[in-house]
Amino acid sequence: MVSTLLAVTLCVTLLHLSTGQTLGLGELGDDIIHETPDPPEEQFSRRSSATPQSLGELIHAALLSKEYLGQTPSSAGTTTSPTQAVPPVRQSGPSSTMMSPGILTTAATSSGQPRAWGVVTSSPSQEETTTTLITTTTITTVHTPVQCNASLSGVEGIVESPDTHSSSSPLYGPLECTYTISVYRGYGVEIQVKKVNLSKEESLTILGLGGVGPELLANETLMSEGQVIRSSTNQVQVHYRSLQATNHGIFSLHYQAFLLSCPFPRSPEGGGVTVTDLHPGGQAHFHCDPGFQVRGHEVATCLNSTRPHWSSPEPQCVAVSCGGWIRNATVGRILSPPPPSASNHSSSSNLSCHWLLEAREGHRLHLHFERMALDEDDDRLIVRSGNNSLAPLQFDSDLDDVPERGIVSEGSALYLELTADSSTIPLLLALRYEAFDAEHCYEPYLAHGNFSSSDISFALGTTVSFSCSPGFVMEQGSGVIECVDPSDPHWNESEPVCRALCGGELSDPSGTVLSPDWPQSYSKGQDCVWQIHVNEDKRIELDIRILNIRHNDVLTIFDGHDFTSHVIGQYLGSRERFRVVSGGSEVTIQFQSDPDDSTFILSQGFLINYREVERNDTCPPLPPIEFGWRSSSHPSMVRGSVMTYQCQPGYDIIGSDIITCQWDLSWSNSPPTCQKVQQCSDPGEVVNGARSVHPEPGFAVGTVVRFSCNQGYQLEGPSQVSCHGRDTGTPKWSDRSPKCVLKYDPCPNPGVPDNGYQTLYKHSYQAGESLRFFCYEGYELIGEVTINCVPGHPSQWNSPPPFCKGEISRTTDPSHQMDGENIALAIFLPIILFFSATRWKPLFWKSLSHTHSYSPITVESDFNNPLYEAGDTREYEVSI
Repeated sequence: MVSTLLAVTLCVTLLHLSTGQTLGLGELGDDIIHETPDPPEEQFSRRSSATPQSLGELIHAALLSKEYLGQTPSSAGTTTSPTQAVPPVRQSGPSSTMMSPGILTTAATSSGQPRAWGVVTSSPSQEETTTTLITTTTITTVHTPVQCNASLSGVEGIVESPDTHSSSSPLYGPLECTYTISVYRGYGVEIQVKKVNLSKEESLTILGLGGVGPELLANETLMSEGQVIRSSTNQVQVHYRSLQATNHGIFSLHYQAFLLSCPFPRSPEGGGVTVTDLHPGGQAHFHCDPGFQVRGHEVATCLNSTRPHWSSPEPQCVAVSCGGWIRNATVGRILSPPPPSASNHSSSSNLSCHWLLEAREGHRLHLHFERMALDEDDDRLIVRSGNNSLAPLQFDSDLDDVPERGIVSEGSALYLELTADSSTIPLLLALRYEAFDAEHCYEPYLAHGNFSSSDISFALGTTVSFSCSPGFVMEQGSGVIECVDPSDPHWNESEPVCRALCGGELSDPSGTVLSPDWPQSYSKGQDCVWQIHVNEDKRIELDIRILNIRHNDVLTIFDGHDFTSHVIGQYLGSRERFRVVSGGSEVTIQFQSDPDDSTFILSQGFLINYREVERNDTCPPLPPIEFGWRSSSHPSMVRGSVMTYQCQPGYDIIGSDIITCQWDLSWSNSPPTCQKVQQCSDPGEVVNGARSVHPEPGFAVGTVVRFSCNQGYQLEGPSQVSCHGRDTGTPKWSDRSPKCVLKYDPCPNPGVPDNGYQTLYKHSYQAGESLRFFCYEGYELIGEVTINCVPGHPSQWNSPPPFCKGEISRTTDPSHQMDGENIALAIFLPIILFFSATRWKPLFWKSLSHTHSYSPITVESDFNNPLYEAGDTREYEVSI
């Protein structure tokens, strides 16, 4: 019957646990309710009365409790569930909603005593079975980030990390700080990093505000002391976040306002631009070459706003008309015609243009294709050698590739037909023509380059040498061509092409880096790397004359030969002209354009000039540091060099241990000093005890710390320690800190055996300590080598002490043979020892006054510290 009731009780208990109901918990809310337990007799009586008297009622109560998941079920009946012996768990939500992540602190507490008992009673003749459930409660606390915000509007100021160590208002917990800097419209914010020292769990972000969207200017991964950051608007936001509860990092930023300017306007194709001033109020005047007209505003003004901009976009230079008749043609260009005007009220947007080029009698024409982009399906260009649409065909864009050498007319005329329908690809056409006579070669042409000729009339036998402009590389042709063939003069090779490539290696003392396909726009998905090398004793100055890239594309400059080098700068979007200087003789430039940019639009790119400069601009020399040493990241103190300081043992560094040579050739901080340490480290608290420090606060030399233990505990170790100074090294405590151990009566020293000795001799030993015995040479140890003090009242040794027995001689010399008495002693001594160890054990537990006489023993502490090492020699003699 007992087994049956036990099985039923176990099933009901498991049913409760499966419903998620907690048994045996007091009601939990903001506080834990502590109840005073009733006497066992009253508890038993109350539980017996609250227990269902049948198995059906017991199961019914369990099913009722399952529906309420921890709440007291409402029942019309009077049947009481066994779980109602204790209050139910109260579900309490958080008092407030945390909008930002915080630090979770979880503490698990377990009840020392059972909180509830489920009791099942049987008939008087049966036994009683009790089920006890111990519940563990987990409490989670969320620390909300401390808000620390500020708005700054001065023309100059400093933004620093919050002082979390302030005695007046210390900050504990995670931090969320936002600093907003606003200056006058037309001005930007220049930020110089004075100090930054953050951990991996902290972030520092600088954003530019006031534009189309927030613009990331810098973050902690690319931020270093001395770095200068400039915004393109008059608003900047500094955001600092720390998930740490303590030991927050530090940073210091100095800001000042500077006058913004408009970007340099682009020159239109077939024209140019002149600028009076790039600052607000300045003007840009646009003009076009002969045969073209300005489409748009001829004058644009730089407007003062959050981000200064031109009053109108750059205009275009378009051909005056679609087609035409050019008589006595010498040198000129044919460009894309304007699209059909809406004023024509034509339902069709098609273009159909015809050009007739006629040179003087006896001359021919050369047509060079500078640029051409036509829709394969809707656009078509036809060139005929003659003066009408029936002349022989020389080029058809639907059939032929673009000729690298261009087209040379058979006679003195060329007829061009261009048809274009409305298409998604903009029409792009740039053709250059020049006339030449039958006894000469035509004048060569090289876009983005120059050439030198042995004869400016390009007669037979003339040689021409080509060279590309800085930043361009020669492709698709020869660097030198010659005018050959008296019967039909022509160049023996085609003219080369100069292109701005994606990446390269430059080693000249000066040069130019251009974006791919400059001056045309670069394409998507570019990843270009340029490496610049100059003389080892030189540095590199980069003059970024034009920077106009998309905000999804990145231009990064590394101060070294690879991507692991220090980042000088990382740039997005457009910026006015600026300069940067490397720390060494090598620079790496990387340009990446987004391959998946759905908002891709044509952008101009960038133009960077570089030159090698002397290393004569360094930060001022620093004095040596007393009682310490320093190390530099670079042999000479050039911009960006870092000096690191360290102190000798026994000295603390006062000030910043790292200072940086800034771009203005000043040090980021004053050199630190090494100050002798005048205090000991914290000796720590004693568990199950307390300590008092005199004098307070700190642990300066001369400080005394006294220790005491709680009731039921006693000190193991010194009751006080004092801080002592040393001529060399850091001050030390006179002794180790003690421990508080449970108080037991000590075990007395069992005595030193004859012809033997102990380790770490003491008069008494605390519970848990061990004592080890040894014998001198020629003696054998009989008994336990190590005995332990077993705690108790009183404490006792776990084994009697051993003794040292002389070894039996093996010689056959009659003078050493044992006589009868010695033989009898050798036979009966083990028997006596056996009975002594088993039946007469108390005989060995005499005090020291009843043991054998002892030899002198020298005791040494095994604690290896010269401040409190000690040794004493004691003699103990006891008569039997």
